[in-house]
Amino acid sequence: MLKRPDHGGDIYAAAERLGCRAEEITDFSSNINIVAPAVKLELTPALITSYGDPRYSLLRSTIARRYALETEEIALFNGASSAIMELFRSLRPKRTCLYTPIYGEYVKASELYSRKTRLFDRFTELYKRPKKGSTVVFVNPSTPDGRHYDLERLFAIWREARCTVIIDESFLEFSKKPSVRKMIREYKKLYIVHSFTKFYACAGLRVGALFSSPENIDALALPAWNISSFDAAYVTALLSDPDHRSLSLKTQKEQYRELRSILKGSGLFEKVYKSDANFILTRSDRAPLIYEALFKAKILVRDCANFDGLDRRYLRFAVKGKTAHKLLKKGLHALA
Repeated sequence: MLKRPDHGGDIYAAAERLGCRAEEITDFSSNINIVAPAVKLELTPALITSYGDPRYSLLRSTIARRYALETEEIALFNGASSAIMELFRSLRPKRTCLYTPIYGEYVKASELYSRKTRLFDRFTELYKRPKKGSTVVFVNPSTPDGRHYDLERLFAIWREARCTVIIDESFLEFSKKPSVRKMIREYKKLYIVHSFTKFYACAGLRVGALFSSPENIDALALPAWNISSFDAAYVTALLSDPDHRSLSLKTQKEQYRELRSILKGSGLFEKVYKSDANFILTRSDRAPLIYEALFKAKILVRDCANFDGLDRRYLRFAVKGKTAHKLLKKGLHALA
């Protein structure tokens, strides 16, 4: 039996097992935007040899304009995973409630820095009340099912319980759903985790952010030069592409429909979940067989057995381009 990865996108381990080059793998496990922004960036010697601005003033002001924030409400990190770990290290919650299934880094962070960790199943315990003073974590749109939740009722519950609230909006930009960023000024115990690598197709860069009140941002113990000068310059440039968002949403809508049609049309899945993100969760009693057959065909998908509340019947497929979709359709057809 194949050893399954804990995270999507490890085409290098897959290639090693298959005895092929990484470029030969068609990767449906990595949920990165198939539309990359147009980036104009000159790689000058000064960008590498000189110390950069430790405040990242240009990048922070660019992010502030893009997301309707103040620069003092932004903290930058070497990826969203680093933001999660630093936030938990700083908060050291007495009690953390994770709404599962959830991104595994939250489980790791809570186990490291929380005294107690409780799991609330989103599918059956969505409106269960956490104990007073808990830190709650909610990914919206969720992973691995991609559902966007209206959080109004949940926020009322969290406010009443005086919870510290962490909302992960790393996949929000793949939809036209509203953000809770405006609530930063209304609810001082709110933190928003934001990844730039997903929507802006730059997984090789490690840039993430926390959005919160200036007081909360100031309380974080951040090292100087938390990200590289190149990362800062690149993200500043990609955020300046005026057409990327509209083109991404148009392409995402078209390719999502195509992928969903392929999955449903295969007849291999008992359920194909609707999603507000750039990936689709499926359930099938034949999932282990599907995974291994596609793997042998050099098609990598996300086995979701390591998500709390799920098992080996669940596979996730990222939205890709037409060529990749044709290969997937062919691979699934061979199993029908």
